Amino acid sequence: MALNDGLARFRLQQERNQTILSTIAATKTSASSSTNPSRHRQQPAPTPRPAAKPSPSAPATLRFSDDTARLQKINEVRTSTVGSQLKKVIHLLEATREALTSRQIKEQIYVDIDGNNDVAESLRNNAKVRFDGRRYSYKPTHDLKAKGELLTLIKSLPDGLPVSEVKDAYPAVHDDLQALKSSGDIYLLPGEGGIIAYPNDPRSRMEVDTELKKLFHDIKLPQDMLDIKKELRRNREKPATDTMKRRAAEQVHGHQPKPKKARKKSRVITSRTKLTNSHLPWLLDLPVDSKDII
Repeated sequence: MALNDGLARFRLQQERNQTILSTIAATKTSASSSTNPSRHRQQPAPTPRPAAKPSPSAPATLRFSDDTARLQKINEVRTSTVGSQLKKVIHLLEATREALTSRQIKEQIYVDIDGNNDVAESLRNNAKVRFDGRRYSYKPTHDLKAKGELLTLIKSLPDGLPVSEVKDAYPAVHDDLQALKSSGDIYLLPGEGGIIAYPNDPRSRMEVDTELKKLFHDIKLPQDMLDIKKELRRNREKPATDTMKRRAAEQVHGHQPKPKKARKKSRVITSRTKLTNSHLPWLLDLPVDSKDII
C-alpha cells in the first residue's frame, strides 16, 4: 500500500510540472507576437563586410623527433665508460665550484649518478670530490679562497710550494701568484717538476758592500778551456776532460759524432735456419715465421 501511495504522488507531481511548463511556453509565445511590428518589416540588406583575415597558425607542437639531438647526447653520455662520466662530473664541479645534487648534475651534463652505482661509488671515493651525503663539490689539494690564504701557505713552506699543487685551489690563483711575485712577497723559480713558489723572507735580506760587488765583477775568467784547466790545476783541482787530446784527435780525424747504438734484431726462425730437435717443436722457445715455412 505504501508503494502504491508513493507512485500516485509521483504521477500527480509529474502532471503539475507538465502544466507549469505548458503555461510558460504559452506566455512566451504571446509576448513575442505582441512586440513592435516594425521588427517584422523587411530589413535592408546588410552591407558586405570585408573577409576576415586568416588567423595566424598556432605554433607547431614539439614533436619527439625535434628533440633527437638531446636524446642522442643523453644516450652517448650514459653508455660511456665510468671513467668518462667521472671526468665530466669532476670538470663540472671544478668549473662551477658549487655543491650540486645528483639531480642538478643530471640536468646539466646528463650523468645519472643515482642510476649507476659504479659512477656513484667512484665519485664518493675520489680524492677530488667532497660528498656530504646529499651534495657533491670539488675538493682541491689545498683549500684556499683568496690571496691572503695563499701567501700564508707559501710562507709556511720555506722549502717551496709547487704551483701544480695550488693551480686548482680557486679560479684566480694564477693571477694572485703573479701579483705576489710583483709585490716582492714570493719568488717563482723553475724547479724539478715545474715552477716552485718560495717565500721572500725579509730576515734573509742582507746588504752587500759596494766594494765587494766591484771586486766580484772585476774578476776575469779565462775564455779558453786550456787556460781554465791551468787554473784548476793551480788550485789543485783535476779537470774532468782532456781538452788537448780531444783537439789533437779532431785535427787528424775531424769531428766525429757519437756512434749510434745498433738496434738488436729479434731472432726469427726461417726456412734457412739450421735447427736441431726440429721434430720436437714444443721445445723451441723462438717465434716462427709462418711465411717462410711451407
